[in-house]
Amino acid sequence: MPIPRAVTQLNKKVLNKALVHLAGHGWFVELEHVGRRSGRTFRVPMMAFDRGRVVTVALTYGRRVDWLANLRAAGGGRMHLGDEVLALGAPVDLAEDEGRSRMPQPARMMLPVLGCHDYVEIPVLARAPFRGW
Repeated sequence: MPIPRAVTQLNKKVLNKALVHLAGHGWFVELEHVGRRSGRTFRVPMMAFDRGRVVTVALTYGRRVDWLANLRAAGGGRMHLGDEVLALGAPVDLAEDEGRSRMPQPARMMLPVLGCHDYVEIPVLARAPFRGW
């Protein structure tokens, strides 16, 4: 079972404001996407794992998260990863075994314990130096 929706709401209001400062360090990234209903630009801190032509994301809140629906509706978005900004294509679902195999230790062991069984890969269409949003 993914992390409860109530935790998602708390994170949006509190934790994300702190985590956004970690974007660009280690596995922490900032995903930029456009709201499918509002047309507004949103930025979400998360963890993603760079594999060159794709980035892999563990869906710790499950498949029913706004950022994923927005990326799918728009056909992609952008991501601040390390010292780069990535132009992204539409996310593709991964089988649990494949997604988990792409996670580094200790995440590979912890994610199933936390109830995470869903993963996506997002194609990297282009890379450029990150100079701020």
